[in-house]
Amino acid sequence: MSDLILRQLCAVLESRKQASAEDSYVADLHSQGLNKILEKVGEEAVETILAARDAEQSGNNKPLIGETADLWFHSLVMLSHLGEDAEAVLKELERRFGLSGLEEKANR
Repeated sequence: MSDLILRQLCAVLESRKQASAEDSYVADLHSQGLNKILEKVGEEAVETILAARDAEQSGNNKPLIGETADLWFHSLVMLSHLGEDAEAVLKELERRFGLSGLEEKANR
């Protein structure tokens, strides 16, 4: 798996912070502020949950993949708005790799 697409997407998201809200969906989200971005993350999280439930019943994961992509995208917009990017999340996942989930949770 390549993280190239994540780096490219993060670069685009960062550049869109300075774009016109009339020309860019991402710029429009940024212009509306963190609460609007969080609303979109929450909306996409619910849609992902519903798609997962439907996928279990139907055996069709395609809608689930699409909703997960939407959730990841809006999560990256949120991180960008707060001055972070996917690299920070990947580093945190790397830090946790090899720890048991129970051990990691106890360390928080």
